[in-house]
Amino acid sequence: DVLVTHIFCYLPLRHLVNLQRVSKQFQALIQVYLANCRTFDLSQVGPYISKEAFCTILKDNKVLQNLALQNCSDWVTDKELLPVIGQNQHLLRVDMKSCVRLSRHSLVAVSLSCAHLQHLGLAHCEWVDSLSLRSLADHCRGLQSIDLTACRQLKDDAICYLAKKCPDMKSLSVAVNANITDVSVEEVAKNCRELAELDLTGCLRVRNESIRTVAEYCTKLRSLKVNHCHNVTESSLGLLRKRNVEIDVEPPLQRALVLLQDVVGFAPFINLQI
Repeated sequence: DVLVTHIFCYLPLRHLVNLQRVSKQFQALIQVYLANCRTFDLSQVGPYISKEAFCTILKDNKVLQNLALQNCSDWVTDKELLPVIGQNQHLLRVDMKSCVRLSRHSLVAVSLSCAHLQHLGLAHCEWVDSLSLRSLADHCRGLQSIDLTACRQLKDDAICYLAKKCPDMKSLSVAVNANITDVSVEEVAKNCRELAELDLTGCLRVRNESIRTVAEYCTKLRSLKVNHCHNVTESSLGLLRKRNVEIDVEPPLQRALVLLQDVVGFAPFINLQI
């Protein structure tokens, strides 16, 4: 029995679910194994596991550290998730990307139960609102990364509050949110000095002023995404390029050469150091 549980860790989750049907002995062994798993990742098998199976698999687990729920948007709701969050207070990483059937109650539950949370994925969860994000900021001060891509209910006040409460943030995405302006970007820059990755893709109201503030305060920045930020130009991005920050927008001359190559089939030699 002891050896079998060591073998289980090499099997995909969907195979473990199928193995439970072999016999009562296998079911008992697998349930013991699942009760002691530190990581539960549904990102690849979500659509193939029912909500009933999800609840059964995790009913005895109280030691989870990593929980990934991507691709479960068809069925996972607060009813299934809240008991799991409530009994797993050691969670360090939770990813709820695209889980559109959840509600703000799940985020509040995470904030109240998981005081040591470090990484949180909420991309495309449009149910995230200012109050639930404030609860997270109040209770999870050690947060290091959060993905708020397309959380369109959020405005500057919520992001500013998060930045002040979670100064150890190293990675932040507020992409695809037209509500975000220079106000929140500057607040993030001034409070989160450890910031290494910032995604502002599609934040149409962000301008050069806040990018200059990022360049001034975020000396550890490694990656900046500003594609479709039409008010951000090379006058601010150039400051970061000099520090070798990876930026997803090419310099104007480089873009022109690429366009020229697309049109005529080749790019002329140009000395870019002139």
